[in-house]
Amino acid sequence: MVAPSGEQHELLYGDQRAVVVEVGAGLRTYSVGDRDVLDGYAVDEMCASGRGQVLLPWPNRIEDGRYTFDGHDHQLPLTEVAAGNAIHGLVRWGAWTVTEREPARVVLEHLLHPQPGYPFALELRIEYSLSDDGLTVRTTATNAGAGPCPFGSGMHPYFTVGTPPVDSLTLTVPARTVVGSGARGLPTEAHDVEGTDYDFRRPRVLGATQLDNTFTDLEPDDDGVTRVQLRDEGSGVEVTVWADEAYTHFQLFTGDPLPDVNRRSLAVEPMSCPANAFRSGDGVVRLEPGASWTGVWGIA
Repeated sequence: MVAPSGEQHELLYGDQRAVVVEVGAGLRTYSVGDRDVLDGYAVDEMCASGRGQVLLPWPNRIEDGRYTFDGHDHQLPLTEVAAGNAIHGLVRWGAWTVTEREPARVVLEHLLHPQPGYPFALELRIEYSLSDDGLTVRTTATNAGAGPCPFGSGMHPYFTVGTPPVDSLTLTVPARTVVGSGARGLPTEAHDVEGTDYDFRRPRVLGATQLDNTFTDLEPDDDGVTRVQLRDEGSGVEVTVWADEAYTHFQLFTGDPLPDVNRRSLAVEPMSCPANAFRSGDGVVRLEPGASWTGVWGIA
């Protein structure tokens, strides 16, 4: 019987273990010792709620699935039917091919062919590797077509640092601006986090705050890396989700409306652009023919 997520690629390094899957090149599990770091899914399950999925060539949503690029109008399939949006790109359910394999490292590639709504060709490559520093994920997209194309990148891991719910965890998000989500999951106005329930620039307990928000105007450390930290004060377990300068936004989601998630874990999603970017133009990468984009994020 074929697993719903296809072939399983297990990475091992010391007491770390990760499983990357063929379907969508997603990250199904990641653990250190006997402790799960990701709220993943079983090998006999189909991925639900975006767990660990790769979001290319755009993260989050596009309103009505419609956008204009270089004077041409495009209509994407509405993959979030109830809300009338195109959601999380075009590669989550496609088969990816392993091109390099080592005990603690795997590289998967996928050729995204032109199609209705996205008539552009992309060569996509994702490298997962384990080391003393934890898990590193390197994503590269190359325009394989004859003309320019719009591009954005994201990923959708859910993190657990202790016993659910997530209310008791201490959260740090070095971001000056927060953007809300409306009824359709589309962005509302941006606000300074100062004086709001979304100011996590200094560590504080999440409490009952519901998150489905984009954080931006990030404040990276001196090495140019932005670090979001989750800590369970009871156990002392701390997880750091980091991203390089290619990722300018983080989506944080407590999963309240989803019965299978519902505050048992916290999604921390590095994104190169916000929701609805193909319509707003905010953060969209314009890839010229033969040009490449690379972004790196990881878990410590």
